[in-house]
Amino acid sequence: MWLGFTSGIIVFVIAVTGCLYAFQAEISAMSGKSYQQVVPQNAPYLLPTQIKQIAEAKLPGKHLHSVQYGARDKAVVVTFYGLDPDYYYAIYVNPYSGEVLKVKNMDRDFFRIILMGHYYLWLPHEVGQRIAIYSTIIFVVMMITGLILWWPRSKAAARQRFSIKWSAAWRRKNYDLHNVLGFYMTWVVIFIAITGLVFGWQLLANAIYKTAGGKKSLTYAEPLSDTTKIAQAVSMPVDKLWLQVQQEHRDAETIDMHFPSTDSSSIEVAVNTDADTYWKTDYRFFDQYTMKELPVNHIYGRFKDAKAADKLLRMNYDIHVGAIWGLPGKILAFCGSLIAASLPVTGFMIWWGRRKKKPSRKSRRLY
Repeated sequence: MWLGFTSGIIVFVIAVTGCLYAFQAEISAMSGKSYQQVVPQNAPYLLPTQIKQIAEAKLPGKHLHSVQYGARDKAVVVTFYGLDPDYYYAIYVNPYSGEVLKVKNMDRDFFRIILMGHYYLWLPHEVGQRIAIYSTIIFVVMMITGLILWWPRSKAAARQRFSIKWSAAWRRKNYDLHNVLGFYMTWVVIFIAITGLVFGWQLLANAIYKTAGGKKSLTYAEPLSDTTKIAQAVSMPVDKLWLQVQQEHRDAETIDMHFPSTDSSSIEVAVNTDADTYWKTDYRFFDQYTMKELPVNHIYGRFKDAKAADKLLRMNYDIHVGAIWGLPGKILAFCGSLIAASLPVTGFMIWWGRRKKKPSRKSRRLY
């Protein structure tokens, strides 16, 4: 009861925002057709440096993060992140004509606001993340202990535990909603909660990774370019790498080109063969002066070099949102989050009903 009181409101917010975010990609695609889609043309794409010049003219003085190319009927998406970060913009550009279709302040985007509530409860990041982590840990403990308390001790009890008695009084229906729906979705919600914890709780992420046999670092680290080669620098390296990667990855659905932010930065190229998920993305790094490919010792490297433990951690986001199983997985994650949001509410109503009215002998048998 006391664990429920301390975490219930936080769990409700996290679960509701998770529900709202479940179909973010599909809803954003439908609502943004006017600027996300273009008419395919029998012409080459503009090069990354050309797209970069067009986008920077719209947001002078802001740091360009990446240029993402998608399908031939999709606009190029140019993202700008603050180094703090203190801003986040997306510019949609026609890859054939260079026409700017939309300049979008992502900090005002509905789903971005929902995501900040889901991750940080709309609080300062460090504070909000800690509160969300502790509340989720409590929620996992409550689901496990609740399952133990729920488990029927006899066949007669089992017949009453797997269905909701809709003809009963509201207190009984509320009790059944809490217990029956909680049982059916506990198995899903525990996975959603644990994968959510992996994002912010490094100790858990490392424990899962090491237990699975992982040997690499989980911390993203960009390899550095050789600054002694500046004098022999290749001209237009990002454009040349873009053309090279296109030839090497003809099955790519998206290609992200990252321009180096400093003299020692490398050029990152992220190649994804499935735009609906992230775990198979190929992360490649190149020296900005020699175009030599640079090795990395963390899980965000070449997909072909990923071991089973690396793939498990790479899958974490796609498992969390259900995308790993396509649309059915997203529907399952949505239902799980919705029921997770209902548990603190129905649990509170059970407590409130007991508090307001002393149970009769018959109702004591019910509970």
